[in-house]
Amino acid sequence: MSRSASAGRRADLTGATTGAIPAYQRTLAHLTVRARLLTAVVVLSALTVMIAGGTAFALQAAETDERIDNSLSRTVAALRVVEANANPETGQPFTSVAEVLIEGIRSRVPGKNEGVVTLLDGKLHKQPAPETRSVRLAEDPELVAVLAALPPDGPAVPRTVTTSLTQYRLIAVPVLMNGDPSAGLFVGAFDRSAEMSGLRSTFLTYTAVGLAALAAISVVAWFVVGRLLRPIRLLRDTTRRITESDLSERITVTGKDDLSNLARTVNAMLDRLERAFGSQRELLDDVGHELRTPLTIVRGHLELVDADDPDDVRATQALALDELDRMQRLVDDLMTLATADRPDFVRLGPTDVGRLTDDVHDKARGLGDRRWVVASRADVVVLLDAQRITQAWLQLLANAHRYSAPGSTVRLGSELSGDRLLLWVRDEGPGVPPEETDRIFERFHRGQADRISHGAGLGLPIVAAIAHAHHGRVFVEHPPANVGSGVVFVLDLPAVDLVDGRPQPVTELVEYI
Repeated sequence: MSRSASAGRRADLTGATTGAIPAYQRTLAHLTVRARLLTAVVVLSALTVMIAGGTAFALQAAETDERIDNSLSRTVAALRVVEANANPETGQPFTSVAEVLIEGIRSRVPGKNEGVVTLLDGKLHKQPAPETRSVRLAEDPELVAVLAALPPDGPAVPRTVTTSLTQYRLIAVPVLMNGDPSAGLFVGAFDRSAEMSGLRSTFLTYTAVGLAALAAISVVAWFVVGRLLRPIRLLRDTTRRITESDLSERITVTGKDDLSNLARTVNAMLDRLERAFGSQRELLDDVGHELRTPLTIVRGHLELVDADDPDDVRATQALALDELDRMQRLVDDLMTLATADRPDFVRLGPTDVGRLTDDVHDKARGLGDRRWVVASRADVVVLLDAQRITQAWLQLLANAHRYSAPGSTVRLGSELSGDRLLLWVRDEGPGVPPEETDRIFERFHRGQADRISHGAGLGLPIVAAIAHAHHGRVFVEHPPANVGSGVVFVLDLPAVDLVDGRPQPVTELVEYI
């Protein structure tokens, strides 16, 4: 490809990438922090002015509409009084709808921005004399057409009608009378636009004052934000010397003002980052190391399952699902191994130690070609986190398998010693040199036998963390010379039984040859 073609391709890609970013984001990306803060201040101030003004305008408009509706209600009440009284000219009750409409017009004097009109059988009938009219309703043909279309027996409720001339708030009162087939309509209306004109004028003034205030706020904020950011720029210059590979440098803190608090916060952040980078490296090793054991168990049992034996299939399925559940929990909880002293790191519950011993023995057989033997079994119920103890116990068994010869015997057992529960594993491997007995439980320490082909030395530290979370410990014992080679790893945990919901020491023990 030619150089010009490559340049054109890069230009196309750059243009496509730039076009994919919204315009406002590209604009903000080129603004300084000072400009962004100023923009935020002005926008928030403008929103405050708009919300306050809009709310006040809406409340005033609602109050105006309420006042208009009250006046329209009085119009209805006055018309009903006219209907109930006698005709003032004859002294007799009204005999026609037209008489009621005429008397209603005569007795009603429209106020400012108010008008009345009557319709008889859908046509204009009467309206006040010209000298008393404030709003000439009959001169708006669109309004007359709307009124003529109203049903003669409809409800008398306030409504809003908008025409090309203005907006009305009106009420149409049907007038009917026995013995007269005519249908009358008495209409009282306010010019709502005229009523609102004074309110609009007030809020136009409010808008002008608000804009002037925003301009003043912008000028003041520009200088204030600049002074506030000056110490931040000084802090930025100091932190530039801190790099990803060197997180040990800290900012010198003097004083007790906000900037000093900011510097202390940055120093604390650097401390957390330094710990986080270390925990991240430990986490990666923990995940790779800790997931091998359950995967090996599931794989071993799946390879040995008898597909023609339903019981074997169900048992293998149950074991595989249990291991998968444990793996899921491992993935979740390994994120917090660096803080294994959290209260929820272990979830204590009544646990049958004898059954737990048998379950661990069953799972251990999937680790490989060894003679797996239960040497002792404590038949008690104690407070433990069964999954965490299974995790630690299987880790010890995995280590025993790793460091022992094929066909050798690996023993495991559970027993009581006073108020302590001991869960142990013994192999016939080369053992642990005395000088490494204390160091094997340190993270990332690998024994001499493990330095070539195995993991990063996290298995036993995880076991120690689980024991510590149970207020126990893990230690190493060397068998007497006349008993044979190998090593014994012991989980020493507090033994607490539950009787009637209350903890108490346990003593029962069952041993196997």
